Amino acid sequence: MGGTTTVAKHRAPDADPADFDAATTALTDVSGDYVVDVAHTRIGIRARHAMVTTVRGSFRDFEGEAHLDAADPPASRVVLRIATASVDTGQPDRDAHLRSPDFLDVEAFPAIVFTSTAVEQIDDDVFRVTGDLTIRDVTRPVSVDFALTGSAMDPFGNARVGFEGALAIRRSDWGLTWNTPLDTGGVLVSDRIQIEFDVSAIRAA
Repeated sequence: MGGTTTVAKHRAPDADPADFDAATTALTDVSGDYVVDVAHTRIGIRARHAMVTTVRGSFRDFEGEAHLDAADPPASRVVLRIATASVDTGQPDRDAHLRSPDFLDVEAFPAIVFTSTAVEQIDDDVFRVTGDLTIRDVTRPVSVDFALTGSAMDPFGNARVGFEGALAIRRSDWGLTWNTPLDTGGVLVSDRIQIEFDVSAIRAA
């Protein structure tokens, strides 16, 4: 599988806007430098297990910065760094296996890094962010459609924006090839996984 990995959906698949109060759009210009608010951001992962169900998890430790330019979206940029050892699926034995050399090999490769190379506005509130995704020292291009979900001034005086997006990749493209065949056909862990982004970012002072 070569070239750029793209994803069609720009919202996390489980998020139905009808489930929540309407988002606010309080900022007339969201341009500026931002930092990711870790306490209000989720970076999730999903994979098929035993060909019958979906296992979900997330990364607990990460940081990111972005520059947003509403007047010139291609001038925008983002960098995200994720601590691989912070993977959490709610099951200690499974998490230990994910941290092992079979998967993320966190001792040798402590971070997953995404660095944008291009930003394109494709709808009123949707931006396609293309960049380099590095996992286990393998770097490949990917594209993620991010939807601007709202903007606000929070009670602490912070200008805040929200984005949602999802990225589907084949983990084998980054060297994560461990698997076990099933007697009934198929494999224990899907090659295709999904990374979900629910991001809240605060404008830097």
